[in-house]
Amino acid sequence: MFNVLHQWLNRRRLKYEHYAFLFEAPPDDEWVCFDCETTGLNPKKAELLSIGAVKIKGTTILTSQKLELFIKPRSEIDETSIKIHRLRHCDLEHGLPPQEAILRFLHFIGSRPLVGYYLEFDVAMINKYLKPLLGITLPNPQIEISGLYYDLKQNVLHPVHVDLRFDAILADLNIPVLGKHDAFNDALMTAMIYVKMKNK
Repeated sequence: MFNVLHQWLNRRRLKYEHYAFLFEAPPDDEWVCFDCETTGLNPKKAELLSIGAVKIKGTTILTSQKLELFIKPRSEIDETSIKIHRLRHCDLEHGLPPQEAILRFLHFIGSRPLVGYYLEFDVAMINKYLKPLLGITLPNPQIEISGLYYDLKQNVLHPVHVDLRFDAILADLNIPVLGKHDAFNDALMTAMIYVKMKNK
C-alpha cells in the first residue's frame, strides 16, 4: 500500500509528461544493471563521473545494448578518488553535462527494473540530479544482488556467515573479474551475477 501511494505521489510530481514512460508497465522479462562512478561516497556531496548500464532479456545479457556515459565534473577530482576509479579531470573535460547524462540514462532504462550491487547509493546519486530536473525520484523497481545472493546462500535452519563482498560473490559464482571501478565493467559483472543466480 505504501509503495502504491509513493508511486502515485511521485507520478504527480513529474514536471514533463513526455517522461511519463518511466511509470509505465515494464517490458516482460527485462532488466537493466547499472553502476556509477563518483567523486566520493556521500551522495549529498559527491558528483557523478560516469554511468554504465547494460540490458538483460530473460537470461541473456545484451552487451550490444549498453550505455557508457562520462560526465564533466564541476570541480577538481581529489587524488583519493582518482586512485579508485582512475578518472582524472582531463579525462572528463569533454564529458556530458550531468543533466544531459541523466536524461540519456532515463531513455535507456525506460520503466525496466534496476539491478545493482549496493544499489541504494547509485540510485541516490541519480536522484540527486533527477529530482531538480524532473521533480521525481527513480520510479523503477529495484533489485539488490547482495540481498539475492544472501538469500541464495543462507540456510534458515542452520544460519551461516555469508560474505557479501563483491569479489567474494564473483569468486563463489566463478565469474571473471573485469576491470573494477569502471562503471560499465561493474554493471556487466553485476549482470553476470544476476543471470547466474537466476539460472540457479
